[in-house]
Amino acid sequence: MLTYEECLDMCDLTQDEVSAIAEHEHVDPMIALAVGQYLCCHNGDQKIKKIILDDISHAERTGNEKHAIVLRRVLEHFIATHPERSATDAA
Repeated sequence: MLTYEECLDMCDLTQDEVSAIAEHEHVDPMIALAVGQYLCCHNGDQKIKKIILDDISHAERTGNEKHAIVLRRVLEHFIATHPERSATDAA
């Protein structure tokens, strides 16, 4: 059986990105990892960005600015490491 860390090593996401998905979807990190990897492999980068943006908004609304700052860094990293696909790549 694979551990969470082994699965994370094979994933296109960081632990922080997986944590953001888990927070947003209210699921276990292993499930979030599977959902995130699926989205990465099936042109779901925009969905992951929206998840992280939703988490930032929630942190700001609840007054958790430290968490919002961390999530902004997570979003910046995600954008830097998952460039937009061109229309020809998606076809």
